[in-house]
Amino acid sequence: MALLEIERLSASYDGGEVIEDISLHVAEGEIFGLVGPNGHGKTTLLRAISGLLARQRGDVRFRGKMISGLAPEAIAMRGIVHVPQGDLIYRDMSVFENLLVGGYVNALPGQTRARLSFVYELFPKLKERAGQRASSLSGGERRMLGIGRGLMMAEAKLLMLDEPSLGLAPIVIEAIYDAILRLRRVGLTILIVEENVSRIASVADHLSMLNHGRVVWSGEPSELSSRRELVETYLGI
Repeated sequence: MALLEIERLSASYDGGEVIEDISLHVAEGEIFGLVGPNGHGKTTLLRAISGLLARQRGDVRFRGKMISGLAPEAIAMRGIVHVPQGDLIYRDMSVFENLLVGGYVNALPGQTRARLSFVYELFPKLKERAGQRASSLSGGERRMLGIGRGLMMAEAKLLMLDEPSLGLAPIVIEAIYDAILRLRRVGLTILIVEENVSRIASVADHLSMLNHGRVVWSGEPSELSSRRELVETYLGI
């Protein structure tokens, strides 16, 4: 059953179309990877799904209900957590305070404590550094904090991660992906934009490749190795 249904979605910045006529179905409980050259619409697609960018046309349904045109806060309340690329955290606040800020957004009384415990179990480093300023964290720890803060914001059903491994050391990437697999095991559906094709292919159930704002290929990761022309043309590897 599709948790997220995208039908012929187009969106633009400043009147210039960035994604065009995209259709994707993300099944409940799967890891779905978006790959392709940088600057070809993957981040834009996540922003359009989460309501941060207005669509030009097309529909987005979540759990069978239309969410196109809703405010980002309303979309988040439905269980879509969007963790953008980079370290969008409050550097002058502690790790604990950053997480609490996330919890204040949509959590009901009693939910914040449960979510905090879950985040600390997922990322023990954050619990160890709860009292430290976020600015003192390593790049990998800041990435963990960004994901943790996103999980504090809503009762997540769909987690959207934009380039979670970007700029990180291999050992940190493994820790991030271990957490992603744990999240899938507890029932989350995960949509990931990833430049590290081999890493996302090792965990994803399905991949879609975007080029110039269009889907040029979709399938299971095992099928990609036999499509050398796609890999060489669009991924340069």
